[in-house]
Order: sequence, then structure tokens, then C-alpha cells
Amino acid sequence: MPQNSTRIARFGVFEIDLSSGELRKNGVKLRLQGQPFQVLAVLLERAGEVVTREELQQKLWPADTFVDFDHSLNTAINKVRDTLGDSASSPRYVETLARRGYRFIAPVQTQDESATQQQALARGHDSPIPDTVSVARSTPVSSTPTPLHPDLEVPIPHRALTRGLFALIQVMYLIFYLVALFRLHEVQSVADSFLPLWTATALTGTVMVTAGIGIPLRCYLISAVGFDYQRLGEKFRPLFPFILAMDQLWAVAPFLLIQQIGLGGAFAASAALLYLPFSERTLIRMAYITSTRR
Repeated sequence: MPQNSTRIARFGVFEIDLSSGELRKNGVKLRLQGQPFQVLAVLLERAGEVVTREELQQKLWPADTFVDFDHSLNTAINKVRDTLGDSASSPRYVETLARRGYRFIAPVQTQDESATQQQALARGHDSPIPDTVSVARSTPVSSTPTPLHPDLEVPIPHRALTRGLFALIQVMYLIFYLVALFRLHEVQSVADSFLPLWTATALTGTVMVTAGIGIPLRCYLISAVGFDYQRLGEKFRPLFPFILAMDQLWAVAPFLLIQQIGLGGAFAASAALLYLPFSERTLIRMAYITSTRR
């Protein structure tokens, strides 16, 4: 990555501006300054190549600087990994090569600043644009592909879309719970029509308990995604087994309407509801990319 022409690099959900010294994740500025930022910049400039510890020492710590180099470099690398959500044992970005150095292993897309300036200059001219400028204008298109999610290996969609879909699912479940509680006597009547008395009573009790728990849970998730709580991905992970179990129970709810929608309709609706908790997890992973490998 030539330092004199390329000043912006993108990898995963991150973007680094080498000229301003800023690192962003999904457009949100992260705190990474000083030596850790310089270490990351050097690794990005030689992405895919091994950068030895000695090279890092020569670039970042002048010969007349008296520091504990090993400790300072280890601290800087750990800070870089912590900021990127990376792990030394299962690296996605910075790989350690024992007794040799480090290597940046994620795909990096670069943006040529000089080509961008030529684009702006060319748009302001009425005269024909030389062929050399045309070549420069085409460079960013080929060198900046759509970034991929580091875990799911799919193009990263707009966060507003994923957050909006997740919120709609929560609203749908919230409506389910409220309707079931307001029409609890009808649920009991339907259950009595094809289940033994004790089983029907147990089903009605399950509806009451799960709806009572689900209402505050869905309100929390709606407010968290609505206010874009940045740690929602981290908080959702331990909640998911409980959400999965509860949603699987509610997936059989369409069979209570079998007289209105028929067996086929109930089966189709139930199959869709069985899938929904997994789509919730995927939407959260797309919108709130966090690392579980610390």
C-alpha cells in the first residue's frame, strides 16, 4: 500500500484514514491512537506480508529511544486486537508468527486519494479528459469491492435495514402476546375443543407465562435497537437460547387457528415461526459485529 498515494484502507467493517489518524467501525470512530495506530498502519501497508518485530522497532522506535521494546510492542498489538475485536488464538486480522513477527491476514481494499482528486478535477472540466485521467478514474471502482461480513462472508447490508427488520420482528411478537392475553378465554376455548382439560389448562398457563415474560423482553429489544445500543450484539448472545426456546413454543400457535386457516396454513405459518429466531440472530450479527474470540 503506497503511503504517498493511498490514505484510506477498508477491511471488514473497519475503515482507517492514514492521513487523519482515524479508525472507524461501521462509521463510528474508535479510540486507537499513538503507537497502536502506527503499528496497525504499518501492517496494513504490507498486508499479507510478514512484518518482523525488528522492522517495527526500526519504523516506530528510533535507535535513540530508550524503552522496553518487547513490552511496548506487545502492548500495542494487544491494543490493536482489542479494538478490532480480534484474538491471537483465532486471528481474523492480525496473525502472530512465532519468533518472526506479525501479518495482517484480512482482505484490504484501498482508495487512491490522488485518483479521487482527479475525478473531482475531471468533473469540473468541459474539455475532453486525457486517457491517463480515465485510467485513474477507473481505479477506485476495481479496487474497492463491497466489504464482506468477517464471520458470515456476505456483503454487509445497510445497518438501518437490518435494525429495521429486527425491530419489526419484535413488534410482531409483541402483538402476538397482547392479542393472546386479551383473548385468553378464546385460547382456552380452542384448547378445550381438541385437548384434555388438564392439557388445555397447561397450554393456557404457558401462554400467560411466556407472554408475560415476552412483553418486557420485546420492549427491551425494540428500545435497544431503536436507540442503536452498541453493545446489543454482546447482550443478545446470552439471551438467544432463552429467546429460541420461547419462540419455538410460540411457533405452534398457528395450530390454534386450524379451523380458520386449515391444516396447511397452520403448518406453513408454524414453519415460518420456527425459522424466525435464527433470522433474529443473523440480523443482530449483521448490525452489531462483535467478537466472541477474545
